[in-house]
Amino acid sequence: NVHHTFAGTDEQRLEDLQNALDNTEIKAIICARGGYGTGRIIDKLDFTVFLKYPKWLVGFSDITILHTHLHQLSIASIHGSMPLLFPKQTPQAIQSLKDVLFGKKILIKAEKHEFNQIGIKKGILIGGNLSLFVNSLGTKSEIMTENKILFIEDVNEYIYHLDRMMVQLYRANKLKNLAGLVIGQFSEIKDNIKGFGASLEETIVEWTKEYTYPIAFNFPIGHQENNMSVICGKVMTLDLW
Repeated sequence: NVHHTFAGTDEQRLEDLQNALDNTEIKAIICARGGYGTGRIIDKLDFTVFLKYPKWLVGFSDITILHTHLHQLSIASIHGSMPLLFPKQTPQAIQSLKDVLFGKKILIKAEKHEFNQIGIKKGILIGGNLSLFVNSLGTKSEIMTENKILFIEDVNEYIYHLDRMMVQLYRANKLKNLAGLVIGQFSEIKDNIKGFGASLEETIVEWTKEYTYPIAFNFPIGHQENNMSVICGKVMTLDLW
């Protein structure tokens, strides 16, 4: 039953997701699309059975709240495309999801970018949608970022909104001691009529310029046709030269 903009009431959606988490015969939960509303039920989910019989959880965008929450439980998850978007995805993106699901080595190459900050670092990969990551601060899903590689992406935001979120990360010391930072795709980014006065890239540089860790821009992750899959909670190497 439809409830507001959701597929059902909070209670119905909670029951459905709880059943999927508890089903020991399921090998993976692949979210059909970004799950706006997951934040309304996340604290009511019981992960007791899931911790004993973990399975892959796959998705991105609003599914970021599940990635951050699972990270707190030391459970890895897959940031990757979803069935509703499969028809628009490149063969490489679909193959990357298959590779991750079936345990193949992950190697993602990106084009060089003028704002890249060179270096090589290893760290546990965390992150996802910037809006949702910032929204997790101050909740049970908040992630400690020290010595980790943070990746961010977003869609349909104004540059000044993105600046506000970068300020929040900066003030919360989430950017301070990273092992590295990966800037994914920021699609359909808008500027207000007056104009913010800086590009997305320049805005990010402004809040990271005091740090020396490697930073990769224009990485193929996020709301785009070539949305490559990565594992949140897994040690990765970020190599920029």
